[in-house]
Formats: sequence, C-alpha cells, structure tokens
Amino acid sequence: MSLQVVSAVSNSSLLQPGFSLLNFDGHVFFFGQKGWPKRSCPTGVFLLDIKQNELKMKPAFFSKDSCYLPPLRYPALCTLRGNAESDEYQYIIHGGKTPNNDLSDKIYIMSLVSKSSKKTTFQCVEKDLGGDVPEARYGHTINVVHSRGKSVSVIFGGRSYTPLTQRTTEKWNSVVDCLPSVFLVDFEFGCCTSYELPELQDGLAFHVSIAKNDTIYILGGHSLQNNTRSPSLYKLKIDLPLGSPSVTCTILPGGISVSSAIVTQTSETEFVIVGGYQSDNQKRLVCNTIVLEDSKIEIAERESPDWTPDIKHCRIWFGCDMGKGSVLLGIPGANKQLISDANYFYILRCKGTEEDKEEEMAAQICSQTSTEDPGDSTPFEDSEEFCFSAEANRFDVDDADTYNEDDEEDESETGYWITCSASCNVDINTWVPFYSTELNKPAMILCSSGAGHWVHAQCMDLSETMLLHLSEANIKYFCNEHVDLNKGLQTPKKVVRLKKQPLKPLRKKATRKLTTPAKKSFLRRLFE
Repeated sequence: MSLQVVSAVSNSSLLQPGFSLLNFDGHVFFFGQKGWPKRSCPTGVFLLDIKQNELKMKPAFFSKDSCYLPPLRYPALCTLRGNAESDEYQYIIHGGKTPNNDLSDKIYIMSLVSKSSKKTTFQCVEKDLGGDVPEARYGHTINVVHSRGKSVSVIFGGRSYTPLTQRTTEKWNSVVDCLPSVFLVDFEFGCCTSYELPELQDGLAFHVSIAKNDTIYILGGHSLQNNTRSPSLYKLKIDLPLGSPSVTCTILPGGISVSSAIVTQTSETEFVIVGGYQSDNQKRLVCNTIVLEDSKIEIAERESPDWTPDIKHCRIWFGCDMGKGSVLLGIPGANKQLISDANYFYILRCKGTEEDKEEEMAAQICSQTSTEDPGDSTPFEDSEEFCFSAEANRFDVDDADTYNEDDEEDESETGYWITCSASCNVDINTWVPFYSTELNKPAMILCSSGAGHWVHAQCMDLSETMLLHLSEANIKYFCNEHVDLNKGLQTPKKVVRLKKQPLKPLRKKATRKLTTPAKKSFLRRLFE
C-alpha cells in the first residue's frame, strides 16, 4: 500500500462530506456538490482530472432525454450490469440529502453516453417504483445480486427523519435509524418488496456491504438507538426462483466493529477496507483484506500504509473509493493553510507497487492521448459518515474546460437557516412549523429590493392567507426593512388629467331693436 500526496486545491466549497465518486472506464467523476448546481456546471457532475499530483474539475453534461438529478449527499450507489459477466455497466443512485437537507426517496440510473477529450455526456433516468417503496433515507447501501439468470437490487439500512407523529418541539429535525428491513427492487417490473428477518434486530447506518453473485455480506455500521458499532457479520442470501424470492440471513463470526469505512476492490475476489471509526472520537487506522471465494468470506488484517503524522493526529478524516484499488483521502488542514477551510489530500493505492506503477502509467497515457481504456472497475458506495470534505484542486487560468468556482456567486446566504433580518428568530435547533404548508423547513419569500434576497415569512409577520396570496399572485413583495425605503424611492405616478370639453356659448335670444321715435313713445307711455 502506498500513500501519495495530492497538492492542495484552491476551491473547496463544492466538495463536502457525503459526496460520491463514480468510475466509468477508468475515469473518475465527482457527484454530490455543496449547494445547487450553477450555470458553469448545471449537472453537478464533474470529471476529476489528476495530472502530476494536481486535481482539476471539469464539468460533465447530460443528454437531452435525461431527467433532473439533484446534488445528493450520502446516497447509496452501486453498479448495475446486464449480467454478472457483462463489461458494460450503469450506476444506481438511491436516496441521499439535497442541499436543503430534504431526504430523497427516488432512484436514478446513470449511464455514460459518450466521452471525448473535451466533453463527457451522461444519461440520467428516474425509475418509477411500486409496492413496498423504501422511505427517504441516507447513509444506507444498495447492491445488485444475480441468481438463476435474474438480478435484483437490495437496499438496507440508513437513517431518516423522525416520523411526523413522533416529532416534538425539541427534536423536530432529529434523525433515527431506519427499520432493519431488507428491500428487493426489481427494475424490470419496477416493484419493491420488503422483508423482515429475525436476525436483523437493530437499524444500521454507515455500514459496509459487499456483494458477490447471490450473496451480500454486511459488516460494521453505527446504531443511534444503542450508540454502538456492530461487531456482527451478516450474510444475506437471495434466491430468485420463478415464484417469490427467498431471503435468508446468517450471522457469522469474525466481524469488524467499524463505521464509515471505505471499501475498494483490488481483484476479482479481493477487497480492502480502509479508514472509518471504531468509536465516536477514535479513528480506525488498521486496514483489512476481505477475500470472497466459494461462498466463503475471510477477513484478515493487512499491513497499513505509513500514515503521516497529520493523519494520525487529526480528529476526523474523509475519503471515497476511486475504483481499481485506489482511495482518495482528505484531512482538515485547520490553521496550517492560508485558507481556513483548506484540506490535505492523499491517494491511497492498495495494490502492489508494480501494479500501482503500471496503473499510474496507464492513467498518464490515457490522459495524454485521450483514448478510451476500458476498465474492469466495480467501485462500492462510500459510507456516509466517512464522507470526504475535499477541495477541488488548483485550476489553470487558461483551461477553459476547468470549473472555477470563483466565477459563481456565493450561495451560502441562500439557505433556509439564514439570519434573514435583524429581528430574525429562526433557529435550526428550535424551529417548529408555523404554517400548515411547512414540514421540515421554514417558509420563505423573496424580497424584491435591489438584487433580491430571501426572508422568512414568519419573521415578516405574514399571515398564512397573505403568504398564499403572495405566492400565487404575480406581484412584488418588500420585506419589513425595505418596504419604507422602497416607498421613499418610488417616483410618484404621473397623474393623467382629464381633458375638459369646452362649453358651447349660449345663444342670446333675439330682441326687437327699437328705433329712436318708437323708443321715445315707449318711454313717454311708461312715465305717464
């Protein structure tokens, strides 16, 4: 095992705990960024290009017939092949957290459409499921098993939010272990079936799962209810006859008490477990080799790499499987770097030295000639808790295909738990729903002052009727702090004066003109 330092990167805010790495034909792609995707990379999927110990991120694209894929953190991932011997595969993505901390219950299939030296295109399809659909969750695992010429996906473990009927004011946003049910998902017919096994009593999250043919091995994991890391080793065997599937569970000796470990595959039958935690405040620096042969599993300790002093003394560490026996590790840089949230990064190669050199040379040739080198990679999902808070490497100014986060505006102010105003009293730890439309996040409304900013409807003293009216009507809203300022800056509306129609002059009645003699005669008679 060899440990290689990767140079520090400048843009780290996209990479957060819970991201995932996908390996297509030897090329590693990043998925699960911080915040919602922006215009520089609307898909939220990036190619990780490592050259000369430097890591660059290049945006990937979706085909026109793809669905929308939100940036999910802590999802369950696995590869889906047409059959056990097929070289072509897709990725299954289930569950996970959105940037708003909502949990997803959707399942996506991602496949590689085309790749060139300048552009990578994926197709992403959402699958509709029926039957016993698993609830929204994160920190779980998904695997594909093959039996009697058929295949199904198996979902197990994870965490979810407390059910609405059990929530209290103090624990409104708390999470609980999911029930220890085993879900079989048939993608051909889109149906799900759940199984409750007596051997599985406690819910587990951040465990390790390895599948081979019709068998899944589950070890480790953390239980919130008992605050323990299970030392048990479970063997799930799935039989797929013509009728109903059969699921059995056997508890085997020789498990590992660990959570958030990373699994990478080094050969057809050999896997390596790296990292994780053996307690809440103690990392697990021991590595293990797992060999699967003839429906048997053997777990043995192996020689660990020469961990650096920084890795040994840091409180937390992060990582994800890159495929082909390599793992990307990161540790917080604390105050040792100029950037406060900067991290140190390493690539851990679990194969032999000669194999590592051959693979490194192949990767260099591939990146220089941009040829497609088909790889036999079966990456496993990264456990949630051990997720990797990374930094996207140093970017070249003249590299047009490299994503530069500095070109984007900061989205750190656009979350639900911001301080929206001077009188804001919304706290993520004490908040409870105020409006009937709220569930696990506060209702917000956009203030149209200046460039616009979001405020909590409750902090603005909006009634539910007014909030619904503003959300449905196409009118501008100004928050309490800007409504008076907006009125003062408004130009008075021009008053359109009505034109008065000129009055027609009245005709004078015609009078008889008296002559002078007649006038004298008239006056004489008047005074007589």
